[in-house]
Amino acid sequence: MLVERVVSQGLAHYSYLVGDRNEAMVIDPRRDCEIYVEKATDAGMRIVDIFETHRNEDYVIGSLELASLTGAEIWHADAQWDYKYGRAAREGQRWKAGRLEVEAIATPGHTPGSMSYLLRDSGGLPWMIFTGDALFAGDVGRTDLLGRERSEENAALLYHSIFNKLIPLGDGVIVCPAHGAGSVCGESIADRLWTTIGIERNFNPRLQVKTKEEFVAGATKSQPERPPYFRKMEEVNLEASFPRRRSVPRPMAPGDFGKLAEDAQVLDTRMELGFSAAHVPAAQSIWLGGLASFAGWFLTYEKPILLVTEDNDPTGAANILEREGFDDIAGYLAGGMLAWHMAGLESSSLATITVQSLCRLIDAPAPVWILDVRSDKELEWDGSITGAQHIHVTQLPERGREVPADRMVYVFCGSGLRSMVAASYLQARGLRDLTVVLGGLAGWKSRRCSIQRG
Repeated sequence: MLVERVVSQGLAHYSYLVGDRNEAMVIDPRRDCEIYVEKATDAGMRIVDIFETHRNEDYVIGSLELASLTGAEIWHADAQWDYKYGRAAREGQRWKAGRLEVEAIATPGHTPGSMSYLLRDSGGLPWMIFTGDALFAGDVGRTDLLGRERSEENAALLYHSIFNKLIPLGDGVIVCPAHGAGSVCGESIADRLWTTIGIERNFNPRLQVKTKEEFVAGATKSQPERPPYFRKMEEVNLEASFPRRRSVPRPMAPGDFGKLAEDAQVLDTRMELGFSAAHVPAAQSIWLGGLASFAGWFLTYEKPILLVTEDNDPTGAANILEREGFDDIAGYLAGGMLAWHMAGLESSSLATITVQSLCRLIDAPAPVWILDVRSDKELEWDGSITGAQHIHVTQLPERGREVPADRMVYVFCGSGLRSMVAASYLQARGLRDLTVVLGGLAGWKSRRCSIQRG
């Protein structure tokens, strides 16, 4: 018997491979899907069915690619939409893999036709429920993806799905959601790697309600902003319009890279200190660990992408980008910034300062302009800097003009990583007097400028 979760880092996406004897099933596969075939083959199994819990918004679903490798049947949710592939799962429909059985349970709310899939063990006992984005550890799915005007309607559907469909399955049933902590598909997903119906019934803050109205009010109170690329994902995950994944991006000599960069978007995935020292002019900094979270805010599908990487290996960055549909990766800078400088090409840099040095500047008489790019939750939990201007890093494409160009701007976040993302974006749009603050509130020691606790 085989039960395994596959984690896509950054997106905090969870997919699952389950099987028994010589047959296996996959739930919500990612696009780079060879991993499922390898694991199933190692276990002596063939993948026969692929299940989708809902129309995904944050990544390109890998169902078609996996089906092309295995011949498996694709079963999708949200039958009300016009899918160009696969067949719609029906509530109550059942499938077998060896001695295991999967049953479809309609759990609308996150999307109108969301499906959960109940896995029964060889004795018929309800064992696991694959909930997609209906129920997470410590949270529930967003209900605003069809527009905030329909959020209350969808939240009411989700209430029914959770309290009348999922909770009655029993406290011992293991909950297997499609996302973990850090995903934008939920506001406060807990970092429990495994959870159960009972744990969520007793400890999930969203479920500690007495009425449907109370649940709806909590589910619609606040939602994280939707990254712009969500719309593209919704489209391609219905139409299956993306081509098969490409191979590793080609290496490019500095001269060729520089010429193509004039009509492309340069993405630098190195850590913040390397980027600050020297980078290709107008490059966008997004460190590799933050790429899945921020690529959809700062990159466009209309221009090819050129990569500059930490270790001269573009594979990891390319995989993350392709999961979000950024297929047009024209190449990467062979030899990195060392080769760029040895070719005699100009580079840009960004100033940095430690948080302790910033505190000393604030305590001096001259005014200091601080741009705080942390989230509202961070300001609430960790405190805000007196006098700082707050624009969340993901809001800069819309609000960047609010940042002054006639004075030095000190860009602040919790560590310096998101500050570099923000500063590189502003620098590429003409701002020159920018300094990234390294460190965070843990090192804050200003006498005059206090931290206001929320």
